Parts: sequence; C-alpha cells; structure tokens
Amino acid sequence: MVPFFVLKYGFVFMRDVLMRLLEPLVEAQQLELVDIEYANSSGGGVLRIFVDTRVGEAAVTVDDCAKVSHAVSEVLEAQDPIKGHYTLEVSSPGFDRILRTRAHFERFLGKRIVAELKLPLEGRRRFVGVLQVVDAESIGIDVDGKVYNLPLERIQKARLRPE
Repeated sequence: MVPFFVLKYGFVFMRDVLMRLLEPLVEAQQLELVDIEYANSSGGGVLRIFVDTRVGEAAVTVDDCAKVSHAVSEVLEAQDPIKGHYTLEVSSPGFDRILRTRAHFERFLGKRIVAELKLPLEGRRRFVGVLQVVDAESIGIDVDGKVYNLPLERIQKARLRPE
C-alpha cells in the first residue's frame, strides 16, 4: 500500500487530503468513511474506500457501497486528484477493520486489537491485546496481563484482531 497520493500537479499529498475531500460525501449517505487505501498494480492503481454504518445500525449493504461509489466517482472525475488510470472499490471495513479515530477505539472497547506505534514504547512498537481503556489522548491495551497506555498521536496503525 502507498501511504500517499501523487496528484496531477506532481505534489505528493498524504491520503488525508482524500479523506477530507470524500468524508462529506460518505456522511451524506448516512455512512462513515473508515479508511482509504491506494495500491499500484501493473494495470493501473486501485483506490479502496472502506465505509461503515454508524454505531448500532445494520451492516453496510451492496446498495450503500453503490451509492458511495457513484457519489465519489463524480467528485473524483471532476477534481481528478489521482494521476493515471485506477479502479475504484468501495466496501465494508471487514472483520479486521482499521481503527483510526478515538470513536473507533471507543466502539470496540473490550475487543482484541493490534496497534503499531510510530516510535517504540518500552522497547516495542507492536502491541496485540484487549482494548481496555480509551481516553482523550490514549488507549490502554492489555497485553498478557500488562496494560500499556499508547498515546493516540503515536499510533501508526491499529486494527481489530479477531481470535
């Protein structure tokens, strides 16, 4: 996966630019934009957009994905932010969904997760365990009986880790 996008004017922007561009479109469909991934391939790139329902609602449907795909396609066509040919895929985040925001962590308290830090904490960057605590600035994850407090700003990536 490429963590950034090369825009048509040659500038390199992190995927956050597309998140900000597409988030209002997804929210207008009463869904949440969970994440965006871009992968290069020999036939062109693949832009993957992961959407989810709001807390407590039913699962994402094929119709939901189709609506988001249509809305996103129109904006991407008009703004043309990604250089070259690519395929757009819209889907649910899956059983090993990414955890990106504090609200995501709060939603999955008590669940098993894997979190990787940008910089080591106590000599390690990767933590696999049960999410115990979420506060304004950190999460607490129980790894084999020891709770580690991981600052949210130091988390590079985190996912659910079903057993």
